[in-house]
Amino acid sequence: MHQGKAIIFSAPSGAGKTTIVHHLLDIPDLKLAFSVSATTRQKRVHEVDGKDYHFIQPEEFLVRAKNGEFLEWEEVYQGQYYGTLKSEIEKIWANGQNVIFDLDVLGGLNLKKIFGDRALSVFVKPPSIEALRFRLRNRSTETAEKIAMRIEKAQHELSYEPRFDVVIVNDILEDAFIQAERHVREFLNH
Repeated sequence: MHQGKAIIFSAPSGAGKTTIVHHLLDIPDLKLAFSVSATTRQKRVHEVDGKDYHFIQPEEFLVRAKNGEFLEWEEVYQGQYYGTLKSEIEKIWANGQNVIFDLDVLGGLNLKKIFGDRALSVFVKPPSIEALRFRLRNRSTETAEKIAMRIEKAQHELSYEPRFDVVIVNDILEDAFIQAERHVREFLNH
C-alpha cells in the first residue's frame, strides 16, 4: 500500500464535521480526497451513491467484511453497518493525494489505531448538547425519537474526546474552518 497520509474527522452526529470536511476538500493545495464509506442504511434524498456513500445491501456488506475488503467496519445502529473499503484508500494514495475521512467516533478511533502516526485524528464537538439538539431538530430529516437516540449516543461519544489528537469546538463555523485548516496544514507539512 502506498504510504499517503490520512486525516480523520469524527464527531457526534450534528456537530458539523461534514461541513468542515467539505470546506477542506475545496482547498486545492491540501491535495485531499474524500474516502467514501460503505453503508447499509437507506439513501437520503440528496445523497448520491458512490459520492456520499457506497450504498450496499446488508448481506453483501457482511460477505465483503468476511472477505477482508474493509479496513474497519462496525454496526453503528442495529442492522446498520458502516465501513471503510481498502480499495478506496489505495486508489486515493495511488493518485498522490491524502485521504480525508468523515466518520463516527468509534470508526475514527479504529482508523487512528490502524494508521498510527500517518493519521491526524480530529474530534469536532458542538458547543453544548442543547446546541446539538437544536441543530438536529433544524435538520428536520429525522423523527423526535431518532433525534433522542442521536443525542443519547452523542453524550456517550463526547467521553472519547481525550483520545483524539486535536479537538475543535464548532460554535462559530468560520472559526472552526480556520482551526481545521491550520491543524491539517501543520500535520501535512510535518
